[in-house]
Amino acid sequence: MNPLYHQAQFLLSALQLKDAPKDEGLEIAFAGRSNAGKSSAINAITGQNSLARTSKTPGRTQMLNFFTLDETRRFVDLPGYGYAKVPEAIQKSWGKAMETYLQKRQSLHGVFILMDIRHPLTDYDWQMIELCVHCNLPMHIALTKADKLSRGGSKGTLQKVQATLKRELPEADISLQLFSSLNKLGLEEAHAWLDRQLGLGGEETALVLKPSGE
Repeated sequence: MNPLYHQAQFLLSALQLKDAPKDEGLEIAFAGRSNAGKSSAINAITGQNSLARTSKTPGRTQMLNFFTLDETRRFVDLPGYGYAKVPEAIQKSWGKAMETYLQKRQSLHGVFILMDIRHPLTDYDWQMIELCVHCNLPMHIALTKADKLSRGGSKGTLQKVQATLKRELPEADISLQLFSSLNKLGLEEAHAWLDRQLGLGGEETALVLKPSGE
């Protein structure tokens, strides 16, 4: 792991894009359903136990949360989507904030999407993926909680998701991997993709559906 990730620090929370840090440098956004393990993944990726707030109650992240890695690189934790107990008006507000951010943020260099391996490619996930495609943003999909399935089961799901994405979005810039915050499965692949997007180097280790720049 690049030492930069372990240096990640919370910067600020923004309800709207106008409240975000200055639009310069490089950012990677983390997106996913409220129960996909997004905060746990960010903590595992940075080697910190409580950088991103985790909760037994999904839907707690209601703002764009910015974390600095250094003077020019940042992570952004987007509001979790698809949690039924969050009022519809709030869900729409979150969705609008994310859409504006993804469409207008010039420093955004990729989106790291977390999906529970037991429930991948939900309608909400597809909305996020299609929005990223529309914005021409590279995507990296991590199928989280892979420890909940057998080795064969997790690989089978990975292959099914790969086939679906290739069929539906053959031209999209997407890579795919298994991930578990609990046993640290997939950290090398995650770091390699983040390294490339943040200009830190890094070799390809994840399952690539369309190589970047093809």
